Amino acid sequence: MRRQRSVDVLVIGAGPAGLAAAARLATSGAGTVEVLEREARAGGVPRHCLHGGFGRWGVTGPQYAERLVEAALEAGAAVRTGVSATGWAGSLAVETTGPHGLERITARAVVLATGARERPRTARLVPGTRPAGVFTTGELQQAVHVYGQEIGTRAVVVGAEPVSYAALSALRGAGVEVAALVTEEARAQVGRARSAAARLGVARVPLMTEVVVAELLGRGRLSGVRLRRPDGRERTLACDTVVFTGDFVPDHELARRGGVLLDPGTRGPAVDGSFRTDSPGVFAVGSGVHAVEPALVAAEEGTRVADSVRGYLEGARWPSGGVPVVAEAPLRWVAPNRLVPGTPGSRFVLRTAEAVRRPVLVVMQDGHCLHRQRVWRRVLPNQGLYLSGGWVGKVDAEGGAVRVSVG
Repeated sequence: MRRQRSVDVLVIGAGPAGLAAAARLATSGAGTVEVLEREARAGGVPRHCLHGGFGRWGVTGPQYAERLVEAALEAGAAVRTGVSATGWAGSLAVETTGPHGLERITARAVVLATGARERPRTARLVPGTRPAGVFTTGELQQAVHVYGQEIGTRAVVVGAEPVSYAALSALRGAGVEVAALVTEEARAQVGRARSAAARLGVARVPLMTEVVVAELLGRGRLSGVRLRRPDGRERTLACDTVVFTGDFVPDHELARRGGVLLDPGTRGPAVDGSFRTDSPGVFAVGSGVHAVEPALVAAEEGTRVADSVRGYLEGARWPSGGVPVVAEAPLRWVAPNRLVPGTPGSRFVLRTAEAVRRPVLVVMQDGHCLHRQRVWRRVLPNQGLYLSGGWVGKVDAEGGAVRVSVG
């Protein structure tokens, strides 16, 4: 028997975005605010990151996560862990399962803060056997920092992003030798990751660029990885552990089941500048919209979405349609990716597929230039790129798509 009950705002996901949204909503008098988290503890990815960088004075990930949880609880929000949202029973009715059985929770507004995940080996279509010893960064950090498991003795890390060096740090902490960090990118495209490595104290690791993992080897336990260069040359590295890092995708399954429109670029819910989806009453925020941003950025978005939710609860009209915002190559995606009349300009987040030096971002609609912005640095793939939104008021609501390109 499925128990039924109601709340004012249901937040799905207790990471930085969801907890920040819940705290702001509860303190602003939004009514009953409830957060659902499928893991046993709230706090999101920062819980597994023992390094600093989560605020002033060297705050670590677990410390930051604990502060977010405390803020939400002290504000009056309910945070329920071990509860999974499995589907929808209507536009604003969410079905869940957890320690207390099946429930159907109807809300006046739903905030999707479901976060992102790294694509595992299977999704990357890496051939070979299925041995033990294959991880993503998140799986590795949980195994080391949460469960204290033994990992292996010699590892290869696949990727060259800041998160890759976080994986190296976790491996070092577990006493695992790191044979190499390998990446498809050229050496010139991993400078920011090297900077992250220096901050984490793991810079002295062999770096192999412009190679792909062609096969995993071993029966029962991983025994090595076969690497291939663009010219076809191959090399085998002996190891008993491999960690696939980066290549994040929004965790969008619940949004997709609810018929929420997804953006083909970000692969997360399409949202406007107020984090509204195309489904009335459903908001989406954080890395579940655009994967992946630092925890502090996700929390800031959570605070901002709370104001939008409050406006909706107080009777603000839900917009229909909107002008799409499209990123053109070499840009991969842009978020927000819908514009509606009356929505204030906000900061846009972009990603590039290749390194660009001091790019000029050009915003066009129907042949008219709305904005030009110089970025005074070299921008690498998987590095944050931001576009101011002061031009939003110039958009023709009846015109064609707004296109963002590199001039």
